[in-house]
Amino acid sequence: MTVRLTARAYRVPTDAPEGDGTLAWDSTTLVLVEAAAEGATGLGWTYGPTAVVPVVAELLAPVVADRDPDDVPAVWSAMRRRLRNAGRPGVAGLALSAADCAIWDLKARRHGLPLARLLGTARRQVPVYGSGGFTTYDADRQHRQLAGWVHDQGIPRVKIKIGGSGGSEVPRDLSRMAAARRTIGDAAELYVDANGAYQRKQAIRVMRRAADLDVRWYEEPVSSDDLPGLGLVRDHVLPDVAAGEYGYDLAYFHRMAPYVDCLQIDVTRCGGISEFLRAASVAAAAGLEVSAHCAPHQHLPVAAAVPNLRHIEWFHDHVRIESMLFDGVVGAGGGVAPVCLDAPGNGLALRAARAEAYRVA
Repeated sequence: MTVRLTARAYRVPTDAPEGDGTLAWDSTTLVLVEAAAEGATGLGWTYGPTAVVPVVAELLAPVVADRDPDDVPAVWSAMRRRLRNAGRPGVAGLALSAADCAIWDLKARRHGLPLARLLGTARRQVPVYGSGGFTTYDADRQHRQLAGWVHDQGIPRVKIKIGGSGGSEVPRDLSRMAAARRTIGDAAELYVDANGAYQRKQAIRVMRRAADLDVRWYEEPVSSDDLPGLGLVRDHVLPDVAAGEYGYDLAYFHRMAPYVDCLQIDVTRCGGISEFLRAASVAAAAGLEVSAHCAPHQHLPVAAAVPNLRHIEWFHDHVRIESMLFDGVVGAGGGVAPVCLDAPGNGLALRAARAEAYRVA
């Protein structure tokens, strides 16, 4: 049997300028990996630079070619070893993640199984939170986005970005948080994400000044590299402190677990479905729940399999891109997204003709 691993990149402009506390962007690149064998093709993807494409083609494809795709642990281990000198974190980790997701999807499709059935399910609907509220939005755009999630779609938890201009716009941050609470009302949960923009005590002061807004989730109040800082903030504020989206291996999650209330994992970065499951177990051993970061449709099958999952991020940018490029996407009405249980694999198909207009590699 020969397994063919290929990759392509698609760059999609945002529908408005987007930014957070430490970065701004006007387009997003999805790198799609396809794993093909015996007439079946599995899909996996990540969000990152086009540099992921040659890593797949030059490093991963040769070591996968002659392996049985049903032996996913062996395939994953071979790919991980091949990346040793390239460096696991970063671009190589993105390539490994997308390829592993594609191999899992290929296995499910070869056996005519929904991927969620192959992995096993702890739930058949996955809780989501609406995520957007970029620092680049004006008041009207933020209001319309949040109102759409909460009042139109019934999503009972939403997140906005704070920490504007590297944490130097605290009065505006507080004003936007207050406006978000007015939009969503008292029943919905308000989440905020500083993307590491604040300093330790600054992060604590901000949340104390926002005490009357009942914020429930405080994501990366300080840099995710500052583990003692995350722990300090966690111990001095009421919202749950979360981090972990930049984790590329198990050691990262093991180091972070003692410092957060909820561990974030990104299947498109951490090493794919194989490593997501292991990272969730690391969190469970520390008594923590996990939350899936971005890429909602790539997360759905594995999120359904994890008992200690809290929710997945229904990220505006990625929901939009996945809806544009794939058939088979789902909605999140009522705050839950259904898991595909009636089609092979992840239930998605690339809209090849439409996607070609955005192809950059």
